[in-house]
Amino acid sequence: METYYYKTLTDDLIDSKDQNFKLSDDYQLLPTSIGAKIWNPIARYLAAGFGWIYSRLFLHVQVVDKKKLKAFKDTGYFVYGNHTQPMGDVFTPLTIFPVKNFYAIAGQANWGIPFIGKYLVRYGGLPVGSDIKQAGKLVKAVQEVIKNKHGVVMIYPEAHVWPYYTKIRPFADTSMHFPIKLNAPSFTATSTYVKSSFYKRPKIIVYIDGPFFPDKTLSKKQAQEKLHNQIWDSLNEHAKLSNYNYIRYECKK
Repeated sequence: METYYYKTLTDDLIDSKDQNFKLSDDYQLLPTSIGAKIWNPIARYLAAGFGWIYSRLFLHVQVVDKKKLKAFKDTGYFVYGNHTQPMGDVFTPLTIFPVKNFYAIAGQANWGIPFIGKYLVRYGGLPVGSDIKQAGKLVKAVQEVIKNKHGVVMIYPEAHVWPYYTKIRPFADTSMHFPIKLNAPSFTATSTYVKSSFYKRPKIIVYIDGPFFPDKTLSKKQAQEKLHNQIWDSLNEHAKLSNYNYIRYECKK
């Protein structure tokens, strides 16, 4: 069994190809050129096709309670998930949520990954800003996706990927900023790991839960705290269903 050593639950254990990659301030988060309009749907559906093969045949993913999303097919919403698959967390959501207007908030290092960063993340990723100007562009882009495109925005509040980790790592209530600001519903998508009868790798069962709505009777800070607690409880409740540790994690003081 492979072992990962960490000092804190917020450690970044996986380095991407270009960990220090930074986007320029003139980078377009939602490209509108003719080329982008042509390539965007092609890239999305090719990625979704690969996602079905990779997630279902290699990762053995099963999705539970996807029906909860049906009533919101014409509504913009957010999805919070535990970050436990370097590639799976890129492609598996494309097999669960609407492909056309699915986006994921991600660190800028993902744009430095060969091929995926240039041709796939570009059309489905919303980069976390490295300065105030970039942060402002992210806010505008998320608002466009939720309010005008009626799309889906995936958020991995744990920030860093821990492969096959079976618990939920702490995250700040600032992760709930967008749903509160835009008064939009949220769901959780919890990846759990169950021992397989046929394969060495565990079977992955993704549980969909929600919707969770912002409480408009509370102040912004109180509403963020309440939504954080709801998302936290949902993720943790489903994470308890994992029964197999494929990778060992040890705290090294």
